[in-house]
Formats: sequence, C-alpha cells, structure tokens
Amino acid sequence: MGIRRDTVRVPVVIVSMVLAIVGSAFGSGAFGGTPIQDASGGALAADSTLLAPGVGAFQIWSVIYLGLVAYAVLQALPSRRASARHRRIGRLAAASMLLNAAWILSVQFDLLALSVPVIVALLAVLVAIVLRLGPAEGVAERVITDGTFGLYLGWVTIATVANIAAVLKAAGFTGAGLPADVWAVAVLVVAAAIGVLTALRDGARITPAVALAWGLAWIAIARSTAAPESTPVAVAAAIAAVVVLAAPLALRLRGVPTRRAVRTA
Repeated sequence: MGIRRDTVRVPVVIVSMVLAIVGSAFGSGAFGGTPIQDASGGALAADSTLLAPGVGAFQIWSVIYLGLVAYAVLQALPSRRASARHRRIGRLAAASMLLNAAWILSVQFDLLALSVPVIVALLAVLVAIVLRLGPAEGVAERVITDGTFGLYLGWVTIATVANIAAVLKAAGFTGAGLPADVWAVAVLVVAAAIGVLTALRDGARITPAVALAWGLAWIAIARSTAAPESTPVAVAAAIAAVVVLAAPLALRLRGVPTRRAVRTA
C-alpha cells in the first residue's frame, strides 16, 4: 500500500503543480485571463481597501511558484518516494496547488464571494502542511520544502485578510458605525497575533514570518503612498510587520522550547 500511495502521490503533485502554474499565468493576464488586480471589478486592486498590499507585494508569488516547481521535482526523486514527511504532506501539497488555481478562477469569473471559502480552505491546508513537516532531511528539504511552504503560508495569511476585506467592501459593509481605520487596525493586530502564534506553534520557523511581514510592510507602503491613504493603518501595519518578524527571531535567541523547535527552516 505504501508503494502504491507513493506511486500515486508523485504524479498527482506534479499535475497539481502544472495546473497551479497555468492558473497563475491565466491570472496574470495570459491565455485570455484578466490580471488579478483588474478582475472582479478591481476588488483586489492595491487601492481597493485599507488592507490591500501594494502592487510590489505580489512579486513574492514568483518565489513561491518557483519553490512549488522545485518541491514537485524533489518529491519525485527516487530518494524521496519513501520519505515519511512527503507521505504526510503530499496530498495536502497537491490540494494547496489546486485550491490556488481554484481561487484564481473564482476571481477571474467574478465569483468574489466564493473566493473567501476557497482561500480560507487554502490557508487551513497550508497550516496543516507546516505542522506536519517534521524534522527536515538535509539542506534541500529545509530550503525547498520547508522554505516554500513557510513562505506560502505566511503570504496566504495576509492574502486572506485582504481578500475578506475586499469581499466585505463589495458587499456594501460600511463598518457598523466604526471608522474604516479602526477596523483595519484591529485586523492588523489580529494578523500580528496570528504571526506570533504561528512562530510559537511551528518551532519559530523564519519563512512564514518573512512572508507575512512582507505583506504587512506592503500594506504600510500602500497606505502611506497611495489611495486610500491612512496614517493609522500604515503605522499599525509597519509595527505588525516588525512584531511578526521579531517573534521567531526572539524565540530562537532566547532558546524558548516549543513543541516543534527542531523543525525549523
């Protein structure tokens, strides 16, 4: 059974990776698609909400997709086919790639409300992957597998925040009597708390914090340099980025033991 599962896992991950790459190209405007920032009436553009990261933030996708390609190749190597960690995460990794493609399609076809459960499901799958990684088996595993899925998790965390904010705005949510700045700052506080909790829970991995801090920093840049401008949100996002990035570094420097302290990347 173990051999059969591995035989299935390898091509499933590769096919899922190819679909994710094709979906990414479609979402960038190739193959007749509409760039994500212009799709769904521009609901996910950098100037759509107070929690939308600046355009430069999305460059991280190039790194993530490159990592997913490398991971698909790595898990297919004969030396990795019997790997316990790849057995644990293989199906979830494939699911993350398919959900990624599904999210792009939901936005492309103006199904913005559907994009929320899709990206939340993607976030849940990535959390499960990172928590199931276990000890890395060499430099290649730490850099490619742990590094890629750490970045993927961190970025999708902030992308989920931006996605939900965009859907609420499109649905006509006006803040229930509270200023938009207050809501945005509150959400950023929650995002920072999630980043700290992630560091505590996954053994102070650096890559999830780097990607989450990257997204937060680009929110700060966008809100201080482009509409809709908001000094409170820009300051809160900048502080949140520092807190998120400092959390795993502080844990490592202090040598605080965590459940997964040996599973760093």
